[in-house]
Amino acid sequence: MEPEQKLPTVIAQMWGREPGSRRGPRPGLTLGRITDAAIEIADAEGLTGVRMSSVAARLGVSTMALYGYVPSKDDLLTAMVDAAAPDPPEPGTLTWRDYLTAWTRAYRDFLAGHPWLLEVAPLTPPTGPRALRWLDRALTVLTGAGLAAVEAVNITTTLSAYAASSATLLTAMSGTVDEAGPEGPAGYTALLTRLVDADSYAGLAAALEAGAFGAARDWVEDADFTFSLTLLLDGIEALIARRKGTEA
Repeated sequence: MEPEQKLPTVIAQMWGREPGSRRGPRPGLTLGRITDAAIEIADAEGLTGVRMSSVAARLGVSTMALYGYVPSKDDLLTAMVDAAAPDPPEPGTLTWRDYLTAWTRAYRDFLAGHPWLLEVAPLTPPTGPRALRWLDRALTVLTGAGLAAVEAVNITTTLSAYAASSATLLTAMSGTVDEAGPEGPAGYTALLTRLVDADSYAGLAAALEAGAFGAARDWVEDADFTFSLTLLLDGIEALIARRKGTEA
């Protein structure tokens, strides 16, 4: 029997599976303290401000003191993504549809609350207990509704991608919706109106003429998010019904 492969340092710490004795790391320094400091920097300055040296300076330790906990910046980002994730909504007595609505909205909101996550999270597969808890809850609800595990994984990936794209739009548009310039949804709409002609962009020009982009605040509120999410959920519902019809 082959010996169990050793877990990477950061993953072992996130799961509380470190070896019993450790040499080298500074007493009192923990992965939690390191990631909290890094998240504070990222929230204030973006990912460009997150460096091993800047995190060490915030904690009042040497840069080398961090390496016993986070061997590289990539390891630090992995830990940050997990630490920034709140607990997911619990299914309780919710129907699968109501739960996935709450799940997707909550996922969008915590990404929008930490915009730097939109840069790093898609490149960092979930490996920590908090991030995997989100995956677990969605899979549990979907398989409980009668879908196969592979279908549930694909659906969860689709919903999380939709939440991320919505959070990206929310982040880009929020805070500037009342400005008349090219920033914000109102400014963006005005800019498109100046640029687009019906001969070259017939569909877009017609949408602008109809005022489809006029309700700019919907982009940063809930109407457009709910509309598109409803389309996704309708597709899931049709798939569930098809699966039940096949089993009947």
